[in-house]
Amino acid sequence: MAQINPSILSADFARLAEEAEAVRGSDWLHVDVMDNHFVPNLTLGVPIVESLARATDIPLDCHLMIEDPDRWAPQYVEAGAGSVTFHVEAAAAPVRLAREIRAKGARASMALKPGTPIEPFEDLLPELDMLLIMTVEPGFGGQAFLDIMLPKIRRTRELIDKHGLELWLQVDGGVSAGTIERCAEAGADVFVAGSAVYGAEDPAEAVAKLRALADAATADAWWACGH
Repeated sequence: MAQINPSILSADFARLAEEAEAVRGSDWLHVDVMDNHFVPNLTLGVPIVESLARATDIPLDCHLMIEDPDRWAPQYVEAGAGSVTFHVEAAAAPVRLAREIRAKGARASMALKPGTPIEPFEDLLPELDMLLIMTVEPGFGGQAFLDIMLPKIRRTRELIDKHGLELWLQVDGGVSAGTIERCAEAGADVFVAGSAVYGAEDPAEAVAKLRALADAATADAWWACGH
């Protein structure tokens, strides 16, 4: 079954506990952490993640768009994140970092910006629990989905299958009712949605609709046979 992770980047930051409750039924809450260095935006950090973890029982999926994740990522596990994603473009020692995140009890995930190919990192895949393909340039919510990322999603799914890995494949950026089916058909099974969820009149209903669309597309997808 497809997993839907609403992005609180599109939520009301003054009401995060209520906004988390509004998407009950989601698989994870996606928390974007930006440092205004790796990407040109500044968002929340460790203290907010700690508070959010206390305020909801939906597990937190922290996406670190920051410099020096080798230093900072373990702190997000300690703050209560159940999954921590670092960018391979920023990590000095991605294998070591993934192992440290796992050792602390969270799922380890690695993100690739749109211009970063997957092929050089094939050997790293067994060290990960999830791989995130960015379908917009990281930094801001509400951007349009980049269709040119669909072949990359497909190639990544082929590598996952080639190695027989139980690796989640997440997409983030411009995911909506109009794009989620193409992502699922290409091979994604975890979907981050911001404005498509929090911009809806009923966010929980929007989550259910997105999941249904992704599940229907997955059922007929080339990669789902035997999964």
